[in-house]
Amino acid sequence: MKRRIKRIAPLQAGKMLGVLYACLGLIFLPFFALAGLAGAFAQQAHQAQGSAAPAAIATGVMIGFGIMMPIIYGVMGFVFGVIGAAIYNLIASWIGGIEVEVE
Repeated sequence: MKRRIKRIAPLQAGKMLGVLYACLGLIFLPFFALAGLAGAFAQQAHQAQGSAAPAAIATGVMIGFGIMMPIIYGVMGFVFGVIGAAIYNLIASWIGGIEVEVE
C-alpha cells in the first residue's frame, strides 16, 4: 500500500531536528574538550619560552566551544528543521510529496 506525505508540521519537525542535532553535538563534546586539554598540556611544555596567556585563552575557547556546541547544534537544527519543513510543504503542494510504501 502506497501512502503520500503531503505535509510536515514545521514546528514539530523543528523540535525533532533540534533535539536530534543537540544529541549529535553531545557526541562531539569530548573531542573538543580533549583538544582544549591537549592545548593546555602543550602550553606547559613551552611555558618557559613565552607568555601563557595566549594558549590559556585558546584552551578556554576550545573547551567553551565544546560546551556550547550541543546548544548551537540544537538551535540550528530547530531553525533549519522549520525552514526545511516549510520548503517541503511548498514543493509538495506543487508536485505531490514523497510516496512511501507501508504494510
